[in-house]
Order: sequence, then C-alpha cells, then structure tokens
Amino acid sequence: MSEPAPRQALAEQAYAQLKAELHDFHWLPGQRASELEIAQRLGMSRTPVREALFRLRNEGFLEVEAKTGWTVKPIDFARIDQIYDLRIVLETASLARLGQMSEEPPLLRALKEVWLVPAAERLTDGRAVGALDEQFHAQLVAAAGNDEIARVHREVTERIRIVRRLDFTRADRSDATYAEHAKILRAVLQRKTDAAQMLLRSHIEQSKAEVRKITLHALLAARERRA
Repeated sequence: MSEPAPRQALAEQAYAQLKAELHDFHWLPGQRASELEIAQRLGMSRTPVREALFRLRNEGFLEVEAKTGWTVKPIDFARIDQIYDLRIVLETASLARLGQMSEEPPLLRALKEVWLVPAAERLTDGRAVGALDEQFHAQLVAAAGNDEIARVHREVTERIRIVRRLDFTRADRSDATYAEHAKILRAVLQRKTDAAQMLLRSHIEQSKAEVRKITLHALLAARERRA
C-alpha cells in the first residue's frame, strides 16, 4: 500500500528546498546538521525530512553517521570530471546516430528556433540560458532515438547540475554557449558528423574547465559570507 499523499508531498517539498540550498551553497562542504534541526527550520516533522535527506544522500550530496548526523560531502572534482567525460561519450555517440538518419528529426527543428537566432534575440538571463543549455544537450541525445542512452544522459545531467548551472553566472559564458551551440547544430544539420563531434567535445571540455573555476570561486565567496 502506498503511503499517504500529504507525506509524500512534504518529502518532495523538503527535498526540493534542501537541494536548492545545496545548489546555492547555503550548506557548505563539511557542514553538519541534525534531522531535528532541519525539520524545525522547515516547519515539518522528521519523517518527510528524513526521506528527503536519504534521497540527497543517494544522489551523493550528503553522508550520515549515527553520532554526528548529516554532513555535506565535499565536491569531488575528480568524479565530476569523469561524469563530464561520460557526457562526451553519450553525446558524441548520439551525434553519430543523427548523422546516419535520412530525415531531420523534429527535435532538431525545434533547436534551430532557439539557437540559430540573431544576437539581438538571445536571452541574457543566466538561469534561463542554463536551462536552455541543458535542454539543448538533452534534445540532441533524444533526437538520436535511443531511449536508454537518453535515460542515462538524464541521470548524468542530474548528477552535475549543482556545478553545471554555475557556468551561466557570467555573461560571457552565455554568449559563448549561443555561439558554440549554433556551430554544433549547423554541423549536425549539414551531416558533418566528425566536425560536430569535435565541436561538441571542445564545448563540453571548456564547460568542465569553467565550472571548476567558478565553483571554487563560489565556495570561497560563500565561506566569506558565512565568516
């Protein structure tokens, strides 16, 4: 029998709020808190909060010990680099499949309307561009038609969202994303698979390097605010 909907809703609410706080570095690596403290702050009972915390632990954000409670795990840049490398494998494989298709998938037509636009029509809000960037890569993979690759790609995206979204806190990175996505998309549409894969690989590698620098800066700024 499924548990009552209100409890599930509270657990989902707690999960969303706590994850947003982690993304915004309101919790710093090494910071500790008890379930009771968190529940009181959120105005909830401990049960839905515990469910949310275990969900975040399973996603690699937290760890728990009986005596010390919940602790924010350090950002593991080596692991993040490996996940970015996995993105490259999944996405370049998808580009290869796209290059073999006889007809242009509808998802590619939708991407043209977003990324092949004049500079004056580009979005400037970093959060909005970040959401579109995630959508761009997801749609490229989905357009290739392999549901299992698309599923794994969604899981990969979720695991690096905490740092990936920081790539759009600077205006120059948003402009670069528009330019790079346009080049990748044009190469895909022209069936220049090798060029598209090279451009995509370079784009992701650059993003990986930038988010490391920006994340370290954001952590330093958060620690200074806390101090």
